[in-house]
Amino acid sequence: MAVNNKRSQYWAAAVLVAPFVIAQIVLFLYPTSQMVRLSFTDAPLIGEGSWVGLDNYARLIGDRLFLRATWNTFYFVLLTVVPTTLLGLMIGMMVTRLKGWLQAAVLACFFLPFVLPITVVTTIWEWVLDLQFGIAQYLIEPIVGERVSVFRTRAWAMPGVAIVTIWWTIGFTVLLFVAGLRNISPDLYEAASLDGASAWEQFRYITWPLIWPVTALVLTIQLIAQLKIFDQVYILTEGGPANSTYVLVQYIFRQAFQLNKGGYASTVAVFLFFIIVALSVFQYQVLRTRDSR
Repeated sequence: MAVNNKRSQYWAAAVLVAPFVIAQIVLFLYPTSQMVRLSFTDAPLIGEGSWVGLDNYARLIGDRLFLRATWNTFYFVLLTVVPTTLLGLMIGMMVTRLKGWLQAAVLACFFLPFVLPITVVTTIWEWVLDLQFGIAQYLIEPIVGERVSVFRTRAWAMPGVAIVTIWWTIGFTVLLFVAGLRNISPDLYEAASLDGASAWEQFRYITWPLIWPVTALVLTIQLIAQLKIFDQVYILTEGGPANSTYVLVQYIFRQAFQLNKGGYASTVAVFLFFIIVALSVFQYQVLRTRDSR
């Protein structure tokens, strides 16, 4: 009887897991294997090509636009991942101090941009930063000494895209931190206050250690998302000026859909895929080591 019971449990588990496994095979494993296979060919976007072995990968080393796109992608990650995480934590701590409807209203204001389509977000910021009538120019002009066409100036373009991205995605980060901060018992802060702990000491010894798992999650999500940047750059700058905002996903798009080089585009996609996996695993290990201390 026990054997039949255990067998029925296995079948029930298999039935429940099967849709997920099938979806993973159809939507992830099979396309990924095809992408890797195409990366060793000179195939067009649609159709078969000849086997070229490692020629596509060797070509990456001397491809100046690819190297530029790689540098720009990592530069964008530096501009967004840590700033978004720290800013989200600070805003989350301020939001948790509010009560009732005011807390809900402030949280909704921060989360609202996250639900907007990217086309709406970029249109808003093009108006805000417009050279002639953008309200942000009244802040830029006293500091720089002149009005700046942000998305057409090489030094300003990528930081400008980073600011747009932070504004767009900060709401989700704040929401995660608020959820984590609500799980910290107020009794811990009350006991610390009775022991004479300052606000900084309460943050250092209570908030930061207990919010660290959420911080690690946010950092990982941000890293993966920002390595795949495309929409903002394509709409706001199209990779310019002078390729200063040209990123890897845009390079893949160009090779595949504009130049019809499916094999070479797959090679770049495989490179990006392994970069995301490697950095995510490395970051996870570093954060787990920090968490175990």
